Amino acid sequence: MNRTLSKYSEDVLQQVEILTKYESYIEREQKMADKIESLEDYIIKSDFDYDRVKALSSEAREKLKKIRPETIGQLSRISGVSPADVSILTIYMGK
Repeated sequence: MNRTLSKYSEDVLQQVEILTKYESYIEREQKMADKIESLEDYIIKSDFDYDRVKALSSEAREKLKKIRPETIGQLSRISGVSPADVSILTIYMGK
């Protein structure tokens, strides 16, 4: 280790390494979380037909038909509904 880095603790150096390696993944997840938060109160029509959205996973489609969430925020918190499913639905709904 060079002298410049030796003045920092192992914990600090490890944190810097982790943040550097995973920065793009963290940013992508943060953008997805921000997008979902902005859609938290977006109302889903009560008669929305999830069967029309062929790109949804089968598990997500079945759970959404059973649970019938009222908002995108509720939809995003259902186990078995992936971030990709949320994105597909928001695009499909024109949001």
